[in-house]
Amino acid sequence: MLTGIDEVDWASLRHAYGSAADVPGLLRGLASADPAERETALDGMYGAVHHQGDVYDSTLACVPFLLALVASGEVADRAGILELLVSIGAEDAGREDDAEGRLRARARVGVRAGAEVFVRLAGDADPSVRRAAPAALVRFLDEPARVLGLLRQRCALERDDRVLHALAESLGLFVRRHPGHAAGALDLLTAQSADPYDPGLRLAALGQLACCAPDRLPPDLVPLAVGLLRERSARRSTGRQGVGCPHTGTLASRLGRLRPSDEEGSQLLRTLHRGLGDRLDERTALLQGQLTSPAAVDRCNAVWMAAGLFREWRGDRTVTVRLIGAQLVAEEDRLRDAAVSVLGDLFGLAAPAADDLAALVTSRPDLWTRHRERGVRALGGPLKALARSGDSRAVPVLAQVLAGPEAPDDLGHVIAHLGPAAAPLAPALRRRLGEIAPDPAGVFERAVPLLSALTALGDTEAVPEVLRLLRLLRGLPERSRMRDAVVEAAVRALEVFGTAAPSQVLPALRELLETEYAAVAAGALWSVERDPSAVLAVLTGELAVGRPRRRAAAEALARLGPKAGGALPEVRRMVPAEDPRERVSAACAVWRISGDAEFAAPVLRAAWTENPRTRRTITACLAALGPAGAPLHDLLRAELAARRRHLATPSGGYGSHDVLDDERLVRACGEVLGTE
Repeated sequence: MLTGIDEVDWASLRHAYGSAADVPGLLRGLASADPAERETALDGMYGAVHHQGDVYDSTLACVPFLLALVASGEVADRAGILELLVSIGAEDAGREDDAEGRLRARARVGVRAGAEVFVRLAGDADPSVRRAAPAALVRFLDEPARVLGLLRQRCALERDDRVLHALAESLGLFVRRHPGHAAGALDLLTAQSADPYDPGLRLAALGQLACCAPDRLPPDLVPLAVGLLRERSARRSTGRQGVGCPHTGTLASRLGRLRPSDEEGSQLLRTLHRGLGDRLDERTALLQGQLTSPAAVDRCNAVWMAAGLFREWRGDRTVTVRLIGAQLVAEEDRLRDAAVSVLGDLFGLAAPAADDLAALVTSRPDLWTRHRERGVRALGGPLKALARSGDSRAVPVLAQVLAGPEAPDDLGHVIAHLGPAAAPLAPALRRRLGEIAPDPAGVFERAVPLLSALTALGDTEAVPEVLRLLRLLRGLPERSRMRDAVVEAAVRALEVFGTAAPSQVLPALRELLETEYAAVAAGALWSVERDPSAVLAVLTGELAVGRPRRRAAAEALARLGPKAGGALPEVRRMVPAEDPRERVSAACAVWRISGDAEFAAPVLRAAWTENPRTRRTITACLAALGPAGAPLHDLLRAELAARRRHLATPSGGYGSHDVLDDERLVRACGEVLGTE
């Protein structure tokens, strides 16, 4: 089975962590009789030999042995090995004319050489192997007519529901890879989407039709899919729930525990949602049907799918959010926690669920806080979501938490979302800020959220504590990222408080002009005393290449407007900067200082398209310009007309504040255009 393994010079080959001398042990581990050893070996293969999808020379050397292992009926857990082979041989959108691309191409050739193995595995006695084999057949057997015949044969013979679902998925993959042979596969999927087939298989077929041939979908798709989902859930055997491998601590084991309790059902509906794409009315109706299912597992899957819809698409989601809020009374922790997590990332859009969040917060004081890694106390999900939604019912609870012996480090971050209603919390926030000791490891975690909260509240009584904190920071190492974040947060606070307490604030800001924080201090100083002569030279000097806060300097000069005319040549020289954020800040400054739209507008227009994360900065610039910003108002009108959120990505990756950032962008665009 592993004949010749010792003849390979593994030590001369490489994987993600250096020498591949350990790879023979991993390959032998895959053939072990011990389940834990097999899982550890598979984890090692993904962790080193195929790290994050990469291919190395050792990966190529493994392919023949992996094919031998997966072909042997003596080896257990061959489905995992087969999935590894499919991943190694997967096509990649990257270049093939560099070293990495050539390795990937050779890997595909190596896996394709084992296509006849995959043909045999399609009829293997092990259903988990039969489940993994169809995708390998479609990807690596270069005979479309034969592949379709094999898939049709397996569909007729197969009796295992999960394998049938995999076959339906592979038929969809076949259609996408071989459009010239698609008709037969689509006929099969169309037949499988109707009676008398099992509801799970019908859902699988509908999902593939949605992705490949939406014209073949039935007109009553949503009620049909909801009905099939509920019928499937009613039929689910309790014997198929909770089955899994022992927890070994490997990556594979941890990922397994993170999967939905009904992973198959989740995948069926996720595929259907993906296929429906921008058909948002149907997707919303489908989600609402899922969220009202009698089965808690269906509702839990729906909550997570709703999160994907919210992150990618704009629109009124009031009813869907209310239905997610209704899950907070569920007895199942998994469902409740999913709803809390999704609502927390919606910020103000979670307001329709505020009553349910408030009820949960009131009834479960044990959820007000939680412990994160290293024992650090953090705000509990329900209370955080309620505060982020802007609901004032969070304020008295936050007051109780602040009065406790240990306040969560992240509590201050939610204050800004509560607006003036959070003003009663200011004294306790000041007290907590005053309790911060000279502990380099903890200053950042505790100080920045508190400073952010007091700044949002405009609490001028906090000035003495902010100044004390700045003195405290002198003892921390210079050029520390944590120190930088605290100093910059303190300066922002003084900028807001300064006009009410200039005699206290101005000396501290002037002192910072002699430090590496000169740019942010000068910007704050301008906001407080409006004297360009006090800051212009400093800000101009901070524009030099290599200065750590060039962007802050450019943004401060933009606020000076025409009074910063003396810095204009240096600002113009910054516009070609490699960092897109620096380019945008410099172009905005040029426009606001000189009024030169002909120079600045093309730079900003290009950045708007190339780097969506610059859009809020550009919109703020246009707001400051007023009618003079009209040359770019078409971008704002297009943004308001767009249905997709500006930070949505095809990969589905996202940040926890992306929805909030998008809502703020939309609001800012509307405000600018409202002044036309």
